[in-house]
Amino acid sequence: MGSAPLTALLAGLNGVLLGKELQVKLAVTCLLAGGHLLIEDLPGMGKTTLAEALARAFGLAFKRVSFTSDLLPADLTGINIFDPASASFQFQPGPVFSQVLLADEINRASPRTQSALLEAMASGRVSVDGVSHPLPQPFVVIATQNGLDQLGTSPLPESQLDRFLMRISLGFPPREAETALLAGQRTQPDRLATLLQAEDLLDLQQQGRSQCCRPALLEYVLDLVELSRRADSAGEPLSPRASQAVVAAARAWALLEGRDHVRPSDVQAVFGAVCEHRLDGGRPGNSALSCSRSLLEQVDAIRA
Repeated sequence: MGSAPLTALLAGLNGVLLGKELQVKLAVTCLLAGGHLLIEDLPGMGKTTLAEALARAFGLAFKRVSFTSDLLPADLTGINIFDPASASFQFQPGPVFSQVLLADEINRASPRTQSALLEAMASGRVSVDGVSHPLPQPFVVIATQNGLDQLGTSPLPESQLDRFLMRISLGFPPREAETALLAGQRTQPDRLATLLQAEDLLDLQQQGRSQCCRPALLEYVLDLVELSRRADSAGEPLSPRASQAVVAAARAWALLEGRDHVRPSDVQAVFGAVCEHRLDGGRPGNSALSCSRSLLEQVDAIRA
């Protein structure tokens, strides 16, 4: 598949979420890398709009679940119901059996319910009463969450936070973009054309995995993660899963750039979105210099 469909897809998404080209590109990168996406910001910033637009643009089956304090794990995964006609229990799938699950305000649910997604996110299946049920492919969780200082929120467990390939924040739009928004000049998500199909996404994911990563590029990634593991590092140490996530995201970013090989600039473009929530444990700090940017600057200075 050439770059034209991806260029059209990015243009379509940018018409829905105005003034957020970088965040849109990171979100598409996350899907091309086969990962799950966490979008964190204040209410009303367009988190749900972006999730709906991504599902529609890729032609994926989409379900939305509002995570509330009374949501139970079975409300997500499904349950076995007794069928009198067959005198047996029949499995009734929950909303997780979709290609895109929008976990809206995920941190308003209890940790037990949040953890119900772990197996689905890690293995593409769910187990109910000892029986495993495979999920549709591709399968993506796009979760939104408000800041932890908002009322009624619970922090995500570290094990689940680590299952999100990326965390992004949308931020306030530029003035000209908000002017266009007020003037009604953006595309509504339900009017966005379906630009690709599920099979196309699977093909693009395979193309991303085939991107060339030279040994020097892998050494650059290893320098970054090893620096995070030093005792004097400001953040949490990055795991081997994190280093794999960086490479996968960098490959997908290079694919969006129209190249068949990965450059250090691709790693730098995705490193913050992939690693910041792992470095800060899901608790954004107050420092103007983020943990991820500090690692990049230190490694680049050493390698210069």
